Amino acid sequence: MKNYQSFKDQFSNIEMYLDQPLSKYTHTKTGGPADIVAFPETETEVQEILEAAKDQAIPVTVIGNASNLIVRDGGIRGLVMILTKMIKVIHDGNQLIAQAGAAIIEVTKIAQSFSLTGLEFAAGIPGSVGGATFMNAGAYGGEIKNVVSAAKVITETGEIRELNNQELDFGYRHSSVQDDHEIVLTATFALQPGNPIDIQAEMDELNARRAARQPLELPSCGSVFKRPEGYYAGKLIHDSDLQGFQIGGAQVSTKHAGFIVNVGGATATDYMNVIKHVQETVYDKFQVHLETEVRILGTDPAKK
Repeated sequence: MKNYQSFKDQFSNIEMYLDQPLSKYTHTKTGGPADIVAFPETETEVQEILEAAKDQAIPVTVIGNASNLIVRDGGIRGLVMILTKMIKVIHDGNQLIAQAGAAIIEVTKIAQSFSLTGLEFAAGIPGSVGGATFMNAGAYGGEIKNVVSAAKVITETGEIRELNNQELDFGYRHSSVQDDHEIVLTATFALQPGNPIDIQAEMDELNARRAARQPLELPSCGSVFKRPEGYYAGKLIHDSDLQGFQIGGAQVSTKHAGFIVNVGGATATDYMNVIKHVQETVYDKFQVHLETEVRILGTDPAKK
């Protein structure tokens, strides 16, 4: 049994909690505890935590805004680093350089305030800059790969690297950061001059469309499934008569079939069971496998 109290005591300057329920941070309001949770505020603190964890053979998991995430009810062993205190955004000409914990929605507002266009598509994406870069988030025809020119990352060994757009190897809900198990520290957004009134109007229109079509009034993990080639996940689920299907407190949204919402008291296990049922039903009906877009972390309760 590792001495997490001793680890915490090494970092009196960094906010840390022992045996912390991750349901406090996930957008689904579900998830078991982490052995220790840390909230670094600087790149140096991230490096120090990684170095100490490596020395003590403590596994590290990094999350941002926990919006497109399911943490299993058994929780996450080791240390969970949450980057939501790293939120600085720097304006440099037609660029914005944003720390990983900054909410992508806030970055779109800052872009508008400096009359910079290109990020309007992300005005309603609830994730962080780090998470959006990690998974090449997209909406309404836009993707992060089209606006992020570079990212600063830290490797598992604590080395800080600068990656350009090509090196980030963006694909559909994919980046090299996933493959190389790196942590995004900052992302540089290369934007274009625009009319702030037009930019705001576009953001308002997309947010209105999102509010009309998506179940924003209930906790969820966002879009659960990737778009299968030649199909739309939501339509396949709808055509399988699965809207309203519910296990425990987790329900396939009656507003948008691509979302699973917490209608009250849901557990992560409820979510996982609904996902499995949806995948099996859609495959039986259409012979299409729905691959999850949502990131799933942690252990089952029985294996904790």
